[in-house]
Amino acid sequence: MNRRHFLPTVLAGAAVAAAQTATEEKIQRKGRLKQCVTGGVFPRAMPFEDRCRNAARLGAVGFDLIGPKDWPTLKKYGLIPTMYPPGPGGTIENSLNRRENHDAIERGMHAALDEAAAAGCPSVITFSGNRRYMPDLEGLDNSVMCLNKLKAHAEDKGVNICIEFLNSKVNHKDYMFDHAWWGIELCKRVNSPRVKILYDIYHAQIMDGDIIRTIKDNFQYIGHYHTGGNPGRNEIDETQELNYRLIAQTIADLGFKGYVAHEYSPKRDALTSLDQAMKIFDV
Repeated sequence: MNRRHFLPTVLAGAAVAAAQTATEEKIQRKGRLKQCVTGGVFPRAMPFEDRCRNAARLGAVGFDLIGPKDWPTLKKYGLIPTMYPPGPGGTIENSLNRRENHDAIERGMHAALDEAAAAGCPSVITFSGNRRYMPDLEGLDNSVMCLNKLKAHAEDKGVNICIEFLNSKVNHKDYMFDHAWWGIELCKRVNSPRVKILYDIYHAQIMDGDIIRTIKDNFQYIGHYHTGGNPGRNEIDETQELNYRLIAQTIADLGFKGYVAHEYSPKRDALTSLDQAMKIFDV
């Protein structure tokens, strides 16, 4: 190869290498809100390690609902497990509101609290369970009973037990904790700094609306947030009805120290959508 052909080839190669390096450079977020991800924001075919690498590159600090077997991969990319996955705390359909579930939940949650604390996982998820004709106040009493047996362990370990607010109108028919009042009353009765609400903004918008007022009035009971656009649980941008930028600003101004996890199904390029979501919450 003569000099005339060699030099442009070298320069072209250097440009490609520089572009690849820039692509891999970690984006530095402001950090007022600690953002994390869930598996659904990535393409289904993307390997878990690639999900972790991209999450870290885009500025995420953690990954929700990932079990212990994958925690070493999270650590490899500087991520933490931000929410212990379902299982120990029951299922969406069968959980705290039925006394016959309590023994199994107590055993599972005690073990999960120990494991979470050892790994630096800040929260373990649980659910109300479905009504199946049970009155809401009876389910509330039963749920308080179970959580009262777990709260001292959670306090000792410094790990939150987060009960998730889900909608019963579109996605989870018959789910009991489908309005904010139920979870707020539960937290008041249990009266523990380690028993909190997982406030899923998408579900809350469907059932209650009034998102910012609810957050401001009850921020002390909220331990974790999930995002998602409504309608459709897609991107949290201008294609849906919520002003997520203002919601993010509100959460940050309240001094929230927990985690916000993006949990939506992208309709376009997944990494572009995730970058945009994280920019919206970079307040």
